[in-house]
Amino acid sequence: MSLSIFLRSIRIHQWVKNLLLFVPILTAHRYLDIEILQSVLVAFFSFGLCASSVYLINDMVDRESDREHHRKRTRPIASGEMSLTFAKLTAAIFLLFSILLAQTISLHFFFVLLAYFFLTTAYSFFLKQLALVDIITLALLYTIRVIAGGVATGLAVSEWLIGFSLFFFVSLACIKRFSELWTLRLTEKKSAQGRGYVVGDLDLISQFGLSTGCVAVLVFALYITSNDVTLLYRSPRLLWMICPLLLFWVSRLWLLAHRGLVHDDPIVFAIRDLTSYMVGFLAVGLLLLAA
Repeated sequence: MSLSIFLRSIRIHQWVKNLLLFVPILTAHRYLDIEILQSVLVAFFSFGLCASSVYLINDMVDRESDREHHRKRTRPIASGEMSLTFAKLTAAIFLLFSILLAQTISLHFFFVLLAYFFLTTAYSFFLKQLALVDIITLALLYTIRVIAGGVATGLAVSEWLIGFSLFFFVSLACIKRFSELWTLRLTEKKSAQGRGYVVGDLDLISQFGLSTGCVAVLVFALYITSNDVTLLYRSPRLLWMICPLLLFWVSRLWLLAHRGLVHDDPIVFAIRDLTSYMVGFLAVGLLLLAA
C-alpha cells in the first residue's frame, strides 16, 4: 500500500477543519504567546489523530454503501486498497496516540476530546441516518473544535462565538447535504441510501441552510455592538467590514451549490477555492487591524 493511499484513507486533507482550535487564540489576541501556541498545536494533532481514527471506523462501517456511490467507491477501504485488518489496527493506534496527547494538555481537554469521539462515532453509526439531526450534529462537531481550542489554551470562549459557530456550521452542513441530494437528482434517484432524505427535500434544505448562514452573520453583527468588543478592540468599527464579507462568502457558496459546483464537503471546496482564501485573508486582516 502506497503512502498516498494511506493518507487518503485517514483523510489528511480533513485535518484543515482542526484549524478551528486556533480560533480562540485569534479572538483573544493571544496569537503571539508561544506557550499557548504550543498547547493548541498539541491539541491540533490530538484532534487530527482522533478524527482520522473515526474516519477509518466510518469507512469500515460504510464500505458496502460506499461501493455503490459514484465518488466514495474509490475510498481505499471500499475499493479494497486497504484491508480491514490494517484499517482496524491504524484506527486503534491513532486513537491511542490521540488520547495520550490529550492527557498531556489537561483533564478537561481530554473530556472534550472524548465527547467529540463519542459524538462523531454516534454520527457514523446512526445519527447520520436521521434527517436534520445529522446536520445539527455536524455543526456541533465543528463547534466542539472551537470549544476545545479554548479549553486547551485556557482561554474563555464567549457565548457569541459559540452562537456564531453553531449557526454558521449548520449552514455549511446543509450545503453538504444539499450537494449530495443535487447529485442524486442528476442521476434520477429519489432518495439517499443510508440517509434520511429524499430528493424532494432540496428546497427545504436550501432555505434552512441559507437562513442559518444569514443568522450567523446577524450574531456577528450583534457581537460587534456588545460591550465585549470595546474591551478587546481599539477600532471595533472596522469589524463591520467583515459582515459583508461573510454575507458574500455564504451566499456565493450557496449559489455555487445550486449550480452543482460544490461537491459534498464545503470545507474541502473552500481550501481549493481562491476566492475563499481572499475572503479569509481580508477577514483576518480586519480583525488584526481592529485589535
